[in-house]
Amino acid sequence: MSRGITASQTVGPFFAYALTPEPDGFTPLVGNLLRTPDAEGSAIRIEGRVFDGVGDPVPDAMIEIWQADGAGVYARDFPSGSNHKFRGFGRCETKLGVFAFETVMPGSTGGPDGSIQAPHVNVGLFARGLLKPLFTRVYFEDEPLNVKDAILNLVPEERRNTLIAKQVSPGAYAFDIYMQGPNETVFFEA
Repeated sequence: MSRGITASQTVGPFFAYALTPEPDGFTPLVGNLLRTPDAEGSAIRIEGRVFDGVGDPVPDAMIEIWQADGAGVYARDFPSGSNHKFRGFGRCETKLGVFAFETVMPGSTGGPDGSIQAPHVNVGLFARGLLKPLFTRVYFEDEPLNVKDAILNLVPEERRNTLIAKQVSPGAYAFDIYMQGPNETVFFEA
């Protein structure tokens, strides 16, 4: 029996059965449909692609998002006894590098030192070759609070555009993630 060096382990592969919604279609255990009939906020779709360092789509990554509802309330903060079904968490595997989420426009939330954060969605990226997930945020173009957001303002001005989703039609936003290269998305430490 050889006692040589063993191969390193990366995250993945990801299997679709762990990412599909429950049969009722509105209460995903883990899936890309976050919007529920009682969720506060306007319905939106966030769609995008994940690219590797040479600009090729990553066919088998997994994206997780978590967010507040339209009133700026995270699921963990819902009042006791609330029947609010919006969980504010979802997962989506990339298919040929493409992902999409059906959710609601998040509201403003409290930030560091009592400041107000602009509406945003937190993103976790898992992919082969990564030993740890990457974390970023999605902000929305034309959001007036972006200029006051303490976290967004930590990012050098010339790189902030990598965190801004562009509206492509009413209620639909495009947000691409570049893992490396000249258009690399800004990632945050966990």
